[in-house]
Amino acid sequence: MLPGTLDMLILRTLLFGPTHGHAIATHIQRTTDDVLQVDHGSLYPALHRLQKKGWIESKWEHSKEHNRELKMYRLTRKGRSQLAIEQSKWDQMAAAIAKVMKPVQE
Repeated sequence: MLPGTLDMLILRTLLFGPTHGHAIATHIQRTTDDVLQVDHGSLYPALHRLQKKGWIESKWEHSKEHNRELKMYRLTRKGRSQLAIEQSKWDQMAAAIAKVMKPVQE
């Protein structure tokens, strides 16, 4: 993945609501039809990094479904703003790459 892409994907996933780490990785994998697979060795350092920046926050909560405590991650207001910035950068980058990869035929 390009640098910063995982952070953006995590923020985007949390836009739908609070969830735990494994569910974030699973959502990214399923949404991309298994093209992107996030291993826990990359996911949890990214979550800690985002938390230090104030873009997400976490809280231990009891899950009835899993019958145990899970660390739930939530997007903060600052994280929502950052997601908008990252989305804009991504759109610009994707458009620029597309121009090189699929040039308009004259």
